[in-house]
Amino acid sequence: MIFQVIAKASEHSQLPQAVSNNAVAQVKINNKDYIISFSGLANGKGYQDVHNRSFVYNVTKNQWREKSAVPIKETVNGLVGRLASVATAINEVAYVFGGYTLAKDHSEVSVPDVYAYHVLDDHYQALTPMPVPVDDSIALPYQSRYIFLISGWHNDGNVNLVQLYDTKTNQWQQASPFPGKAVFGQAGGIIDNKILVCDGVGIDVHFNKRRSYAAQTACYRGEINPQSPSEISWFKVKHPTGQSRYRMAAKGTINTTSNTKEIVFIGGSNNPYNYNGIGYNGEPSKPSNEVWRYNLDTDKWQVTYSKTATMDHRGLLELNGKLLTIGGMGENQQVLKSINYY
Repeated sequence: MIFQVIAKASEHSQLPQAVSNNAVAQVKINNKDYIISFSGLANGKGYQDVHNRSFVYNVTKNQWREKSAVPIKETVNGLVGRLASVATAINEVAYVFGGYTLAKDHSEVSVPDVYAYHVLDDHYQALTPMPVPVDDSIALPYQSRYIFLISGWHNDGNVNLVQLYDTKTNQWQQASPFPGKAVFGQAGGIIDNKILVCDGVGIDVHFNKRRSYAAQTACYRGEINPQSPSEISWFKVKHPTGQSRYRMAAKGTINTTSNTKEIVFIGGSNNPYNYNGIGYNGEPSKPSNEVWRYNLDTDKWQVTYSKTATMDHRGLLELNGKLLTIGGMGENQQVLKSINYY
């Protein structure tokens, strides 16, 4: 079934500045909602536009404020800004993971840092670093305690690891590995103990020439053992369109109209690209207006279309029954300062 859904510049105020490839999270404290944007890429889209600034949106006051920058334990050749961090929230605390620094010579270093961010105090608490630092990954919360980091890029290649962080013990363990080709720029969501991860970019290795990036058109569903969260049973599910998307926004949600459990994927691009939105093939990448909804109960997809096409997202949020993307890139690789809702 094909429908059109409305996505437009939001009723909420815009970000203080345009930002893309930013980690996003939301928390509710004393029944008040806060949306947080960590690090990312500013308008110029050059290496010097990578930053570690953070912005907090107080929904009740309809007001954005710049807050303390995301720390870094050890600067990388003096660099503190990061791209492709991931974030999520458990209870009243946001958690932000990794990202990579980008130098003038385009060299990239994956940062191992993990921080808990306490929004009312504007305080970052350093936590146990990732065993294997990853960026361009996804962070999925579980049982109000655990956070799964699934696949992603580590310094000079992808890893198929599923790294499991325990917020109560501040410890890491390895979970059942991702069954597909290791990827970066994938998207995914979680409802109860059910995970869905789609697409991203893998690496092809060739005879007598340099390796190349290749879009992966594949979706994998995982079911977590509630008694042993490190055990995940993975299996493949049908792809909704047969065409891969890179850096979509995704989230698990309850569809308020049908009361069904869904994993929703929004936007992205069918042409994988470098940090500036230009494809690895040299062609400018275009954002998608597709919205994919996977019904966990029926194992069926619904594809809809938004009026707004966006890409370069790190996460999808939900507020008052609406799904939100924060920043990202629009047409002609324009860095956005808007909140789009769906």
